[in-house]
This record gives sequence, structure tokens and C-alpha cells, in this order.
Amino acid sequence: MSRRTTRSPASGPDARDASGAEPARAGRPHRRRRGRRVPVALLLPALLGLAFLTLPLIGLLIRAPWSTLSEQLTSTEVCDALRLSLFCATAATAVSLVLGVPLAWVLARTELPGRRLVRALVTLPLVLPPVVGGVALLLVLGRRGIVGSWLDSTFGITLPFTTTGVVIAEAFVAMPFLVISVEGALRAADPRYEEAAATLGASRLTAFRRVTLPLIAPGIGAGAVLAWARALGEFGATITFAGNFPGRTQTMPLAVYLAMESDPEAAIALSLVLLVVSIAVLAGLRDRWLSTP
Repeated sequence: MSRRTTRSPASGPDARDASGAEPARAGRPHRRRRGRRVPVALLLPALLGLAFLTLPLIGLLIRAPWSTLSEQLTSTEVCDALRLSLFCATAATAVSLVLGVPLAWVLARTELPGRRLVRALVTLPLVLPPVVGGVALLLVLGRRGIVGSWLDSTFGITLPFTTTGVVIAEAFVAMPFLVISVEGALRAADPRYEEAAATLGASRLTAFRRVTLPLIAPGIGAGAVLAWARALGEFGATITFAGNFPGRTQTMPLAVYLAMESDPEAAIALSLVLLVVSIAVLAGLRDRWLSTP
């Protein structure tokens, strides 16, 4: 007679205790959650760094002329600077979109010879001092510049110290933000969708317009917002290439600089506007740039 071995319900790897929980297996480490203590040697400089970054902003809010803020923001000089800044920043963002999106596509989707060098040149304005960028623009597009002299003699077009010059200076410093954002979105997008569109007879331009652009729309939006915010706050390249003429080239950062000498309250009011814009940009890009895994 064969002997059958029976396994009790409480035995075996799938056994559970009376409470329904699986018992601890041999060899499995028991994890304990411990609160992470921050070392004092790191906590102190961290708090000092936080104070260093936030105290100037708090001081700006404390010293703001809240009782006369509406009058300051509705003055003619402030309104002209605000209107010109919004127009030029929007126009610079449009220029960045028209030129930057195709440039990002070339960097992400093609095997361009010297692509690393091209990418380095594209991102150079990010680390280049803005004043140096303004000088470079003046040497190229000025009346005696490499291209500017030809534009002046052939078409009578003068770019420096004009509103168009403000747009060019702001687009020069803002476009790299858009190119980097769009290139990252293109590298994250699956290229098989474009290949599928090509097998269905779509041209490369049609696939880019109907397939690629909808895929990278969030990246384009984030890059456009960053470029717009960077253009709105540009100072060095603008004052070097376009000057500081009220109503024509005087944007908000330039107005803040000028008002600090004659009307500090107006300078604080304009600074508050730029601060609110910066906070709005960070809030709008919170899920994309500030989220943690």
C-alpha cells in the first residue's frame, strides 16, 4: 500500500498566519523604516543657502510701496515699458519657435556632421554673458557690421537701437531654452510613429506636421514658456544692442535699472511684476521641471 504524504494547510511557501499575513521567509531581510536625520554639518549651510536665496525676495515684498502700487503701475513710463516688454518677449518667442523647432529636429533626428559642435554653439548663449552677446550682435548687425552694413546699403534697414533690435537681442538669448526643451522631447518621442506614417505614404514634412508636432507639443509649450520668460527678463544684450530709449527700446528690466536712480518706488513696482511673472512660469512648469520621482 502506497503511503500518501499530506501537507497541512499551514505548511508550504504560500502559507499565511491566522491574521492573513504572509510570514517572514528565511533569508529575507526585515526592513525598518527609520527617519532620516539631517546632519548638522549639512543642515546649517542648507538653511543659510535658503536664506540667501529667499531673503532678498522677502525684502522686496516688505519694502514694496503697497499703498501707491496701483499708481506706480499705471504711470505712463511703467505702462510703456510693460507694453513694450510684453510685445517684444512674445515676438522673440515667435521667432524662437519658427527657427528653434526645426533646429531641434535636426539635432535630434539627423546624423548631421559636427552635430556636437552645432549643439555646443546653440547652447553657447546660455553661458555667454548677455553683454557679450549684445556686442556680438552689434558687430554683425550694426551699421558697420558684417551683415548690417549690407542691409543698410541695400535695403536701408537699420536694426540696432530699434524695437526690432530688442526682439533680435531677446530671441538670441531665449532661443537656446526652447531648442533644448524641444530636442529633449524629440529624443523621448518614439520615432516608430514617424516611420509608420512614412510607410503609409506621408512625406517627411507631413509626418513632422501631423505626427511629430502633436507628440512633442508639451515640450514645445514648456520651451516656449521658458523662452518667453527669459526674453522678458533680458537686460544685457538689449541695452548693448538696442539701447535704452523710452517707448522704443526701454523694456521693464531697463526701466528698473533707470528708475533706481530717480524713482525707487517705481523700480520696486516693476520688480514685483517681473517677480510675479517668474513665479507664474515656475507654477506652470511645476509638473515638468519640479516633480520628483
